[in-house]
Amino acid sequence: MPDLGTRKRDVIAFYEMMFNACQPAMAIERFAGDDYIQHNPHVVSGKQGFIDYFERMAAKYPGKQVKVKRAFAEGDHVILHCHQIWPGGLEYAGIDIFRLDAAGKIVEHWDVLQELPRSSANENGMF
Repeated sequence: MPDLGTRKRDVIAFYEMMFNACQPAMAIERFAGDDYIQHNPHVVSGKQGFIDYFERMAAKYPGKQVKVKRAFAEGDHVILHCHQIWPGGLEYAGIDIFRLDAAGKIVEHWDVLQELPRSSANENGMF
């Protein structure tokens, strides 16, 4: 398996290619393993389900972008802490968890999203 730094770099490249560059098919081809298991309830499991979902999102929300704030890697998992910015002013803090196979390819994904609040009890921010 590739080292932790390479795993983080590849998962970030996958996420940015899929989300920012709006090229989910290329992201899957380059960075996914033989199977792709999805835990997000809005996305059909499998490579084609992923491609279909993010092609729809690219068409429906041109200009959406993600900024990776932190990346963590341990064993066969990489975790990204991200700031998603959507057209119309909608913003999310997200955690994406990826499991990689022995070759360092992405084979499984979980995520949790929280809309950025308009106010906060502290001044620390979400990132």
